[in-house]
Amino acid sequence: MAGLVRMSLDEPEEVRPFEGGKGQLALVNLAAGGVGRAVFEPGWRWSEHVKPIAGTDSCRAAHAGYVISGRLRVEMDDGEAAEFGAGDFMLCPPGHDAWVVGDVPCVVLDWQGYADYAKPRS
Repeated sequence: MAGLVRMSLDEPEEVRPFEGGKGQLALVNLAAGGVGRAVFEPGWRWSEHVKPIAGTDSCRAAHAGYVISGRLRVEMDDGEAAEFGAGDFMLCPPGHDAWVVGDVPCVVLDWQGYADYAKPRS
């Protein structure tokens, strides 16, 4: 280890807005990969607000995340589904849709799946 590292998601290296003003991803990039905080606004749905950016039929990112606030429902391409809320840790493989449940923004920290999440195609 080279020493202490301090980065802030309040001063991210990159911010990626979602379609329709339904939230954004704040990202810091570490040698081991990106760490991000996503804010999904009420009404946000991956297939409506990130799919146009990603250009894939479903989310192809694997997520290892922690839900800070709000609720998020994730439905896998095979139909398996789960709902996550504040205090929940989630592991989610690629191949899913997701959406905010309720009228409270859902805030998620993710250590695995945000490096290319909502990144415009070149």
